[in-house]
Amino acid sequence: MFGSGPLIGVFDSGVGGLTVVAALRRRLPAATILYLGDTARLPYGTKSRRTVLGYTRANVDFLERRGVDALVVACNTASAMALEDLDLRTPHWGVLEPGASSAVAAAGRHVGVIATESTVRSGAYEHAIRRLNPELLVSQRACPLLVPLVEEGWEDDEITERIVGRYLEPLLEAKIDTLLLGCTHYPLLRGVLERVCGPGVSLVDSAESTSQAVARQFPKGDGHGGSAPKAPGVRLFATDAGSRFARLAERILGEPVALEWVDVNETGMQTQEVDVR
Repeated sequence: MFGSGPLIGVFDSGVGGLTVVAALRRRLPAATILYLGDTARLPYGTKSRRTVLGYTRANVDFLERRGVDALVVACNTASAMALEDLDLRTPHWGVLEPGASSAVAAAGRHVGVIATESTVRSGAYEHAIRRLNPELLVSQRACPLLVPLVEEGWEDDEITERIVGRYLEPLLEAKIDTLLLGCTHYPLLRGVLERVCGPGVSLVDSAESTSQAVARQFPKGDGHGGSAPKAPGVRLFATDAGSRFARLAERILGEPVALEWVDVNETGMQTQEVDVR
């Protein structure tokens, strides 16, 4: 039984979308959040538009069946390739438009975008940025190895820093002044990204930008009316349970978690709690 604060559904292909959840928790502490990590089918970034659309519809349906007041598609690939094709009754946000808006606000002349292969191939961030400011230069770079490195928990590994440096080299040579993190996994690499970019490049986190947009929907932190819930918090679901996911979730959220294993294609919810100790 959930309380009277907003019930917000969030999904991503893996653990990265929990950066959005952490930002939402800071801005809407009275909210209860249902998070779905579609870990059985990650990564989305190398999949076709048709496949991503099918996955997204199943995940959204899973969350809507649980009566959420708002939905966040915390997956850049799904935001770019599927969100506009969904017929949603629930207030909803992707991470693309809020991220692009914040990048334009922060930019001087040249925005760099790092994202998955599918997101870069779609051109969604470049189009969104140019709609807001056609005078800006936009350079994109697909970084397919970064999500697996985050999922592996290697955010601070020397190998990760070398790979990040290799990916960012052409963007830095092109003199970008702003770097948009076009994947919700990437804020977990903020430390290494800052070291590689140096102080002359502003980092824009789409997770923070998205949390700001959602918070404006609930200015009093209330979804149903009345007082705040007695026990707001986060309930985590995954389509393929694993202790690594749960350990990363605890690091991102800063609190113990219970992870439930679900099949998003079943109307009945069968769960199995994962022991992460």
